[in-house]
Amino acid sequence: MFRIVKKEKLNPVVYRMEVEAPRIAASAHPGQFLIVRTEEKGERVPLTISDYDPLKGTVTIVTQEIGASTEDICSFEEGQAFADVVGPLGMPSDFVDMEEDELAGQRYVFIAGGVGTAPVYPQVKWLHSRGVAVDVIIGAKTSELLIYREEMAGYCDNLYVCTDDGSEGFHGMVTGMLENLVLEQGKRYTRAVAIGPMVMMKFASLTARRLGLPIVVSLNTLMVDGTGMCGACRVTVGGKVRFACVEGPEFDGYEVDFDEAMRRQGMYRQEEKTAEPHVCRIDLRSGTAQE
Repeated sequence: MFRIVKKEKLNPVVYRMEVEAPRIAASAHPGQFLIVRTEEKGERVPLTISDYDPLKGTVTIVTQEIGASTEDICSFEEGQAFADVVGPLGMPSDFVDMEEDELAGQRYVFIAGGVGTAPVYPQVKWLHSRGVAVDVIIGAKTSELLIYREEMAGYCDNLYVCTDDGSEGFHGMVTGMLENLVLEQGKRYTRAVAIGPMVMMKFASLTARRLGLPIVVSLNTLMVDGTGMCGACRVTVGGKVRFACVEGPEFDGYEVDFDEAMRRQGMYRQEEKTAEPHVCRIDLRSGTAQE
């Protein structure tokens, strides 16, 4: 059992939980994810790792209430336990394997939208611990929905807040802030990372291309089973079919077919809202799925 040692409400629909999972905490890296199952026959819900502490043996997840399964996760309280937490899954962020001299020459800008701000946090924290220069752009529709402002400020060189309605910080989209930093303020970056809604990552990638800035995006929202077996996370990257949960979740933003990815993301929208998820039973003798 995986006990919840701390729970916080970050905004009206987003919760942060610190969960006991010593083996995951000991081997996790930025960019990876895990799968939560609230009960033995419950749905497998992929969630990006928002932080990890090997000494305490805990991992942190941030969950937004968008359907029956995420509402179920958010209903758990401190002291209760999930039936299963599996991970770390997926490939770590590419900078984890960089040599020190290569890292030293980098200057990153992170573009975080909505709940996508949470998985940006461990990446910024990791880079900061190695002396890499990092700026962060956080965006949300309104100030009430912003998360991780204080936490992020402690680990980045500069934090830029954007709201669609102008209620806090820059009045406009995160892409507008990126253009402002590069074109008007003369900022120079070697790499960008965008994590958030699919449409935001699409336009962040288009903006980065115009600015001549390499960009990585995270396709964590496409996952279902998290092992590559269900095929729900198939996406075209550079003209080739890739599986986000085993080959990603991070890919070159220039090469992702975002229109296809958004269509695929919408395939399970109705199922996400229902209280009774579909269960696929595998016939081990024939190797076929039985509905």
